[in-house]
Amino acid sequence: MARDFPEAPPAFRDALVSLGRAQTRKDVALAESPAPSRIAPFAVAINGEVTAEDTEGSGRFVLLHDPAGNDAWEGEFRVVALVKAIVTPEVGGDDIWADVAWSWLEDALAGVAHRALGGTVTKVLNRSYGELAERPQDVHVELRVSWTPLDSQMEPHIQAWTDLMAACAGVPPLPEGVTMLPGSTA
Repeated sequence: MARDFPEAPPAFRDALVSLGRAQTRKDVALAESPAPSRIAPFAVAINGEVTAEDTEGSGRFVLLHDPAGNDAWEGEFRVVALVKAIVTPEVGGDDIWADVAWSWLEDALAGVAHRALGGTVTKVLNRSYGELAERPQDVHVELRVSWTPLDSQMEPHIQAWTDLMAACAGVPPLPEGVTMLPGSTA
């Protein structure tokens, strides 16, 4: 990460190094942003945006650290993540979409050491009427999730989050070792 935390405990500094070396999707742009300061003694936040053509997806990844531990977190670290996307009315209008989005999160975190996963999936359908009736329907989806990493290795956690963000925006997963060509979405 760009910022240095000289006063931070070794576990948090290790987590920052791990985040800095993470190999995430090329179709998701990341940038550090101001982190919340009252939730935990140490925190870092990263904003993300899906850059694949004809997609709209963004999010925020916040890593919290309390060296004394936090009973509610069941550990010293907590990831709080947000994913927002606009999906086609056909996809977003399906009542099972929330379950599918949650399963994408579970799939993204499969094999990633964590516990205490929780969150919500929200879907908002915008339908215009009257003078605006010609506007196409759009569907906004939002996942607000959090989980407790079991150690300071954050690479797999931010990779899972970027994979989830891309999936929600409609970008297909890539097989291991395959790179998407610029301008392609599938």
